[in-house]
Amino acid sequence: MASEFAAGNYRFIPAVFQYSSGAQANAGYEIERVRFDRLVPLAEGFARIAAYIKDAGRPLTSFCACELRSPAAFTEDGFRAFNQHYVKTLAEWGLFDDTINPVARSNVCPEIDPPAEPSFHAFSFTRASTTTSPSFVIAGGAEARGGPGSYPERIVCYRDLSPGAWREKVRFTVGEMERRLAE
Repeated sequence: MASEFAAGNYRFIPAVFQYSSGAQANAGYEIERVRFDRLVPLAEGFARIAAYIKDAGRPLTSFCACELRSPAAFTEDGFRAFNQHYVKTLAEWGLFDDTINPVARSNVCPEIDPPAEPSFHAFSFTRASTTTSPSFVIAGGAEARGGPGSYPERIVCYRDLSPGAWREKVRFTVGEMERRLAE
């Protein structure tokens, strides 16, 4: 069930501490997606995002989604450390309260020309609008079941490349995307 994030003028689908499953702009607002010309390392990316949002006359709490690129899959401990660093900035911006994070996120690890460090590819924020069309973003990570446990324990058919495993992974992922869109 979606939760309201009034400070950002959007609703979000709660997920895990490091990201939400998606965000939808409230009435009178829309989500604007901004893509960087090149990948921007995390610290520099946050600084550029803050400047862009402020230049648009919006509060930092309007930040509602980001698209990251990482050099390779993280270990469980490495992912936890990365996320602790990532949410620190969100907390400073008034987006993360040590429990709930309204910002949707995807994190892709490209096999071809991966970045040297985790970097921003794009971000989204809310801004005033006169359109009546719904505006939303959906997060990645749809192949991981919710709940406790490590990512390998929660990923559907983890590392299984058989045709049956692919069918199950696609079935689960499509169902999860449909659930998020319905919310």
